[in-house]
Amino acid sequence: MKRDLLHTPEGVRDIYNGECARKSVIQERLHDVCLKYGYNDIQTPTIEFFDVFSKERGSVPSNEMFKLFDRYGNTLVLRPDMTPSIVRTAAKYYADNLLPVKLCYAGNTFINVSKYYQGKLKENTMVGAELIGDSSIDADFEIISMVIDCMKNAGLTEFQVEIGNVSYFKGLLDEAGISGDDEENLVSLIQEKNFLGVEELLESLNIDKHIADVLLALPQLFGSVEVLEKAKALTDNKECLAAIDRLYALYNLCRITGADKYVSFDLGELSNHAYYTGIVFHAYTFGTGEPVIGGGRYDKLVGQFGREKAAIGFSITLDSLMAAITRQNIDIPVDINGTLLVYNSQNLSQAVSVADSLRKKGIRVCMTSCNSEKTKEQYVEYAADSQLANAVFLPDCTNADVSSAEFLGLTVQTTDVKDNCTKNITVEQLLGGKY
Repeated sequence: MKRDLLHTPEGVRDIYNGECARKSVIQERLHDVCLKYGYNDIQTPTIEFFDVFSKERGSVPSNEMFKLFDRYGNTLVLRPDMTPSIVRTAAKYYADNLLPVKLCYAGNTFINVSKYYQGKLKENTMVGAELIGDSSIDADFEIISMVIDCMKNAGLTEFQVEIGNVSYFKGLLDEAGISGDDEENLVSLIQEKNFLGVEELLESLNIDKHIADVLLALPQLFGSVEVLEKAKALTDNKECLAAIDRLYALYNLCRITGADKYVSFDLGELSNHAYYTGIVFHAYTFGTGEPVIGGGRYDKLVGQFGREKAAIGFSITLDSLMAAITRQNIDIPVDINGTLLVYNSQNLSQAVSVADSLRKKGIRVCMTSCNSEKTKEQYVEYAADSQLANAVFLPDCTNADVSSAEFLGLTVQTTDVKDNCTKNITVEQLLGGKY
């Protein structure tokens, strides 16, 4: 065997058996939150045109995308980000909607991260939601509420949603006349909370000292709601003050439901995605150094696809969330159900009939022929590995003349996988679900 064929490329991995089952459970819980808030499912292609995610859209840098070409020479990419894909569909199919559009999704994204990001996956499963066509604080609150409910529904009890507003930062940049590469470098340094780097960059730009002092203070403006008053006292810039007022309004709405205990504020909370225009946030929990949820308001992105609409959304990195859940030793109950039906090759026809009858009753049935070299314990273990609740051993029935009535009266041995309890019942009782 060529063992090199068994390996996956760097940054991707196989998910199987119990881990896969647990991931499916958590994904369904997150999806359930979106449905309860009235969001509708949407699926977008894994492959999109490059221009959907180009620098003008403010998505992932070009050198972090997986690119390919179609037969006509068009540059395509494996989607690195779900939001621009959803925005494209909203501009195409919901352009004439007068009321907000609420969409949710689950899909994989692909980012060709540097080899220096050890342990960071290049393929991630994302679950999220987008609220398009609503610029109100109500929409901001709904999205934050969904984020908190998703964290709770995943089984987490200790987590924090850090909220910022890029309008505060943008107001300072506009006043200082900072843009382009300087803006990108400043965003990166502030995100890293690199105080020395921020100071050196601002000194090189030769901007107003007061504005520089406020920008230098940004990485330290994080904490409880009191930090908003500190940020407000630092400037009289109208855009900055409006950003703080919006955060106050959001906080007061969170207090209504008790969500405020999960919320903190960070005026240095920016994003690598340049399309964000207002509220931005990340959700953190123990067990992973990366945020498990990110999102924010992107009021100008839909307009780049030809339809001016405000929008806000969030995206959950399911793989990071699963890592945190595992490290916090949070139990994820997997629904163990169904039957392993072990039969002798001579009674295949009767086994098929039994399996067909059980499946028509909605019972999951996995069939396997009996191998004399295997023990019953091995079959029970096989059932457990397959997330099946019972192992049923059909009797040897090599006599083709056995009537249907006689077959129903034959004894079947069934073993409960969980407690390894074995009992004998008839085929008729088996078909009646009495095992």
